[in-house]
Amino acid sequence: MAPGEAELRLRERLAKLRNLQLPGGSRLSGELEKLERQLERMQAEPTGDDIWRSVELARHKDRPYTLDYVQRIFDDWVELHGDRGRADDGAIVAGLARLDGRTVAICGHQKGRDIKERVHRNFGAASPEGYRKAMRVMELADRFAFPLVTFVDTPGAYPGLAAEQHGQGGAIARSQAMMARLRVPAVAAIIGEGGSGGAIALALADRVLMQENAVYSVISPEGCAMILWRDVTAAQKAAAAFKPDAAHCFELGVVDAIVPEPPGGAHEDPDAAAKLLGEALREAVDELDGVPGDELRRKRRARFRSLGVYD
Repeated sequence: MAPGEAELRLRERLAKLRNLQLPGGSRLSGELEKLERQLERMQAEPTGDDIWRSVELARHKDRPYTLDYVQRIFDDWVELHGDRGRADDGAIVAGLARLDGRTVAICGHQKGRDIKERVHRNFGAASPEGYRKAMRVMELADRFAFPLVTFVDTPGAYPGLAAEQHGQGGAIARSQAMMARLRVPAVAAIIGEGGSGGAIALALADRVLMQENAVYSVISPEGCAMILWRDVTAAQKAAAAFKPDAAHCFELGVVDAIVPEPPGGAHEDPDAAAKLLGEALREAVDELDGVPGDELRRKRRARFRSLGVYD
């Protein structure tokens, strides 16, 4: 049934029920409310074109990246380099900064603006060394009771042979396990592409925020299209099917809040986008301030174990 036909039938059912009288003058109020809520959701439901627009905006070449937000939201940024074992992965940035005078630990994916930087940052696709660097900062946060703020913007973890040889899957799993064990507040922000395990490695947090035009999914639209239809050009069709946009992620409970962006997207006014995101981050950190570490861990684990459960 086409969306327009479904909406028309709902309206017809609503009209009939509103005029239907039962003995004693009672009405089918429960059924009416149910249909009205369904109609409201249908009217607000993003279309396939809306979803694909979010994918395009999430990937926009001028969209603010992690360091753009760090420079605009935080003070006294000190970046830390290397994983203390093998290399310094440019796809992950990590360090310490101040948020309204409070020391916080920060880690996030970083993409590049020009060809040289994109190669250096590996287009935001991190290797095991990058996740080990992030874990260094997570450990510092836990040791010194600093809140942790993460920024997620990656098409996915790097799938190359060297990354697999160096333990890509294990690094992602250990990063998630470390975030699950943290006794300090953790807030994650999906600011662009939130792709697969490469994203969740930095997003197992107490509060997960998502910018209005970001996307968050277990696979890219192109990857999904290749699996289902063996046709990469069906990416828009795939995105419409699995709905990685902020509205649907919020509806599923995958994220806790949607952060609005300036008209046209964050790239149109990075300063305004940073102001909106900064306010949301401050509110989330303040909300978690003072919550005992054991309670944070318990609620965080319970929250992520409940995702995907169908009753």
